[in-house]
Amino acid sequence: MRIHFIAIGGSAMHNLALALHQKGDTVTGSDDEVFEPSKSRLKNKGLLPEKEGWFPEKLTSEIDAVILGMHAKADNPELLKAKELGLKIYSYPEFLYEQSKTKTRVVIGGSHGKTTITSMILHVMNYNGKDVDYMVGAQLEGFDTMVKITDDSDFMVIEGDEYLSSPIDRRPKFHLYKPNIALLSGIAWDHINVFPTYENYVEQFEIFLKEITNGGAIIYNEEDAEVKRVVEAAKNPIKKYPYQTPEYSVEDGTTLLETPEGPMPVEIFGKHNLNNLEGARWICQLMGVDADDFYEAIATFKGASKRLEKIAETKTAVAYKDYAHSPSKVKATTEAVKSQYPNRKLIACLELHTYSSLNPEFLKEYKGALDAADSAVVFYSPHAVLIKQLEEIKGEQIDEAFDRQDLVVFTNPADFKTYLFSQDYDNTCLLLMSSGNYGGLDFEEVKEYLE
Repeated sequence: MRIHFIAIGGSAMHNLALALHQKGDTVTGSDDEVFEPSKSRLKNKGLLPEKEGWFPEKLTSEIDAVILGMHAKADNPELLKAKELGLKIYSYPEFLYEQSKTKTRVVIGGSHGKTTITSMILHVMNYNGKDVDYMVGAQLEGFDTMVKITDDSDFMVIEGDEYLSSPIDRRPKFHLYKPNIALLSGIAWDHINVFPTYENYVEQFEIFLKEITNGGAIIYNEEDAEVKRVVEAAKNPIKKYPYQTPEYSVEDGTTLLETPEGPMPVEIFGKHNLNNLEGARWICQLMGVDADDFYEAIATFKGASKRLEKIAETKTAVAYKDYAHSPSKVKATTEAVKSQYPNRKLIACLELHTYSSLNPEFLKEYKGALDAADSAVVFYSPHAVLIKQLEEIKGEQIDEAFDRQDLVVFTNPADFKTYLFSQDYDNTCLLLMSSGNYGGLDFEEVKEYLE
């Protein structure tokens, strides 16, 4: 096929472009800005556009499919040309569905944990020599790309994001995959710019369940009350399998998972991650991997990129960075680090960076999210609030939202960096949670300071 990408530089888009190139398709694309690592990865395969910008002349009647990324706008000149020529235009999830219609589609959904669970499943499959197609939202150790599409795999494992499909398709991505096997890890209000009420957000997961094929299966976290309610209320003819956090213990900073063969050390930690592991075990079982093979493989799983990633460690200090930004993820991640190192001081730093987290109305959802930390720090950029055209946030609003009197709030990157590099890290854990970089923080400098 001849396939053209509009906005090829995105994280998911460039990985799909690389996967299709690997498959043997002819791939072209455009974007008005391409950042690292997309830039180097596209360049290495000869797929980086010669110039940044939009070039309608790239669209001809010889193109079989156009894939439209979220970064593009509805009036994009290349999109308008594609429509004029009557070309077939797909959103990212639409195209993945088209490529997997003849396969067993395994879709991992939920407000949190879906990247980790998908990564666990892929790690186990890879460890056991089982070849599957996939799409996951993080770079995995041992995998070249975040997307793989072939003609001969029986399964396609897909991370089911609830965000919008494209500028011209406002349906959540995970509504389009029509899973044969699905998992639902948790429901906690997010993306309020798209789903303005909690009820509206929950409705998207109810629709997700309706899209499971008749006779299919849903694996669900019964410890999440909303998940349990939504799944048990679903009327379509599907099999329902609940799971919950398995038994585990922590000894001298090592997490031991209870298995039929006795306690087994694992690389990951935190109640939420052990819960994710159990969901992954159920999925792998339905994909033909028995318990013994699962446990042997999962013992070597070190985590998905940017999820509780250890960036430095000495005899008396350890530092992690994590992608956590929504209230439920921040709470789970902070509690996980404290439970893993109960006798160490925990300094937890959160950057409010997303549209939802910078919304004054949504801020109240963060109440108690940092309570497990001994020292709690929040950083946000008033400039980011301005760019997102949101209502101004004041420091006292942050204090009130988190409901913690000793909360430290920074709005200046230099002040935050000074604070970070003035702390005594003896017998301490540092946790940096953000989907950004605290206004330009160099994580390598943090590593050097600690070590």
